[in-house]
Amino acid sequence: MVLGYTVEFSDYTGKFKQWLDEPFAAVSKRGVTEIFFYHLQQQPLDRVLPKLLQQAFDRGWRTVVQASTPERVEALSTLLWTHDDEGFLPHGTTSDGLGEMQPIWLTDGDDAPNGATVRFFVDGASPAGVEGLSRAVIIFDGGDETAVQAARQSWTNFHSQGCEVTYWQQDESGRWQNRAARPA
Repeated sequence: MVLGYTVEFSDYTGKFKQWLDEPFAAVSKRGVTEIFFYHLQQQPLDRVLPKLLQQAFDRGWRTVVQASTPERVEALSTLLWTHDDEGFLPHGTTSDGLGEMQPIWLTDGDDAPNGATVRFFVDGASPAGVEGLSRAVIIFDGGDETAVQAARQSWTNFHSQGCEVTYWQQDESGRWQNRAARPA
């Protein structure tokens, strides 16, 4: 039982073992860091992030989620345990330990003990550097003008550094649409 929920581990055991046994297959085959900007307007982060992390997990990608504070890291950890009645997303934080074994690592710093090459930046976490990453995902709140301005500045900076940048926005039905792209 996890946080009052009965959890069936059989579905996740094979995937978790795959994370430990198989090397990470690079996301970008071109050797260029892809930067995805997700503009939240239709749904909050707490509904969007688990879906994006589930997609990454299903593809066998090791990821890091960088939040702005330790308190937010703990809130996101609770979210990933409880977001779905049918299961959870395997993950860890500094307080959990065993970072090298975690397919998804939550942090408020620049650490990546799980060897992730995909990093999510949320809640205003500063995407200062993306060296060594295949993909960086910057999720920002469209209702926060400061976050929008920071995302615009990051777009310009990353494109000038030779990264491939794409801008994603949800349509009325909640599906993500690629609204703009600039190749490296």
